[in-house]
Amino acid sequence: MVSFTSILPARFRKDVTVIPVVRLSGAIMSGGNQFRPNLNIATAAPLLARAFDDKKAPAVAIMLNSPGGSPVQSRLIYKRIRDLAEEKNKKVLVFVEDVAASGGYMIACAGDEIFADPSSVVGSIGVISAGFGFTGLIDKIGVERRVYTAGENKSLLDPFKPEKAEDVARLKELQLEIHKVFIDLVKQSRGARLKDDPELFTGQFWTGIRGKELGLVDDLGDLRSTLRARYGDKVKLRLVSPQRGFLGRRVPGVAAGLSAGALAGIAEAGLNVIDERALWARYGL
Repeated sequence: MVSFTSILPARFRKDVTVIPVVRLSGAIMSGGNQFRPNLNIATAAPLLARAFDDKKAPAVAIMLNSPGGSPVQSRLIYKRIRDLAEEKNKKVLVFVEDVAASGGYMIACAGDEIFADPSSVVGSIGVISAGFGFTGLIDKIGVERRVYTAGENKSLLDPFKPEKAEDVARLKELQLEIHKVFIDLVKQSRGARLKDDPELFTGQFWTGIRGKELGLVDDLGDLRSTLRARYGDKVKLRLVSPQRGFLGRRVPGVAAGLSAGALAGIAEAGLNVIDERALWARYGL
């Protein structure tokens, strides 16, 4: 005979622990659109709010897969996770998939515990800026560059002008300040678990195995196995998914053609793909 409680949804049964799961994936960039949403505070905040609102859940699990990106957006997501964890009195368990590097690792530090696959890539605690110089190209094709500024530093690091040593020095100052913020955050989050290694904050990255040895990761394991071992075989994982956007509904006039705004969105999405591909490629992915 089937008991009444066995047919109740898991969230109503006292013998079942439900763990909300939030998936944070992709390069961390502000902006984005419906064609290719970026990972940032605007896209992550609604998912996190819904996950932490589950009053009965003892913890929130975060599946993380990011090669990094904006340090500001990374820290905003980190801060939102920690604020919600303290406000709702819940543990945060972070599970690294392919990579949690640079800003991705900053977000991972929001976890009370960090788990990774042995082959995951973790670390890259550093700051990078990259660009191109086009001075030789515009000379070759006969283009004259005209720049008018109010303020002597407004054309700092202009890619169409020769690089200046003082401009590079100024950029380095900014990078060092941001790097210190990153280092302080990691030290505060990981505490005594961090090992004293001279390469820890050089921007180097490692596998999950070495990450555990260095204290960047607490243990090796996957989400399902770890949660079953911790909360029992009856644990239920509830994936918190994004709300359906307009692509999930019928939109009048779509069949007749795309608007100028939609075409611009597609173009922006294409540029984002190039930027994101470069970030993933740094880690051989």
